[in-house]
Formats: sequence, C-alpha cells, structure tokens
Amino acid sequence: MKPSPNLLSPDNHALVLIDFEGQMAFATKSTSITELRTNVAITAGASKIFNVPTIVTTVAEESFAGPVFPEIEEFYPQATSGYIDRTSMNTWEDGPAYEAIIATGKQKLVLAGLWTGVCIVGPALSALTEGYEVFVITDACGDVSEEAHERAIQRMVHAGVKPVTAVQYLLELQRDWARTETYVAVTDLMKKYGAGYGLGIQYAHHMVKH
Repeated sequence: MKPSPNLLSPDNHALVLIDFEGQMAFATKSTSITELRTNVAITAGASKIFNVPTIVTTVAEESFAGPVFPEIEEFYPQATSGYIDRTSMNTWEDGPAYEAIIATGKQKLVLAGLWTGVCIVGPALSALTEGYEVFVITDACGDVSEEAHERAIQRMVHAGVKPVTAVQYLLELQRDWARTETYVAVTDLMKKYGAGYGLGIQYAHHMVKH
C-alpha cells in the first residue's frame, strides 16, 4: 500500500518558477496566453496550498522583461517572496538562484517557465547533471513556436526529465480527497482556474445541497 517514491508529494520537492514576465509572454506562441496564465495559477496555487518550497526568479525585470504574471503575485507577492532577478538565461548559472535552490535541500525539482527551449532546458539539464530528479510542468511552459516548445520537451525527456501538467501536479499533491486539511483550498483553486473541471466541482457541490 506504499505509494511510489517516484510520485511528487508536498515535502519531497521544490518548485522553481522562471521568467513568467510580460516580455517573455508577448512572444510565446506555442500556447495561448489565457491557457498559460491559467496553468501558472494552478501551479503556483498548488505549491502555496501544500507549502512547497518555491523560488520565483526573473530576468532583467526592470530593464527588459517586466513584472511577473499577476497569477504569481497572487500567491507569492514580490514584497514578501524575495524574487531573484538574473542576467543569465540559465537559472543554474546564477549564483543567488543556484544557492536558493540548493538551500531547499530537495532532490526533486519541479520547473515551469518561459521560454521552454532556453530558460527551462538550461536549468533542467544542469540539475540532472548534478544528480537531481527533474520534473517540468509542460503546460505551464511556452516558447516562441510549437516546434520550439515540443523540441525542448523532447530533448529534456530524452535526457531524463519527467513531464507533468499543472492539474496533474495539483492532484498528485492532494492524492486523497479524504485529506480534509487541503480539500477546500484545492477545490476552490480549481473552481477559479480549472475551466470545465472547475465548473464540474462547482456543479457537484451545488447539487449535493439538493
């Protein structure tokens, strides 16, 4: 009855959110910005609900890329979350970002960000080389074209990265609907950002009353 150690749990990983900024989003074409923002909200919300160590890093925030998505600010406000701004494209090559990731003490790392082929491939392959187990939330990533995104995912998977989706990430952390301490927060998150699934939860909760 023991769950696989290959599964993600609230206490066995850290989440790194990379370069979810306006300038990066403007050129993202592999997915719609609406869908991207929704999946970012689910990802950030999930990590907040389950108290996952989460690092938010930006690139040239003041001089080029701009502020982070409102969906990240909602769960991790800049004033209290200590965003790490970089000049390097590869988060792993930035001293403060690298030290923050290492300081979590987690051997499983979950990554999401823009763009897939640059800002995710770099730290994913670098972390693998140092012995980390790496997951990428593929639908909370995007690139300048579908080709760029898909080739990046393919390259990382071939190297050993494990792809997951935003909803999969959330539900893997919840795992059991009998976990009442997070049930309401998880279903509220999905009601707000879960599209048809969220409407289904809202419908079910309403109909149970009758």
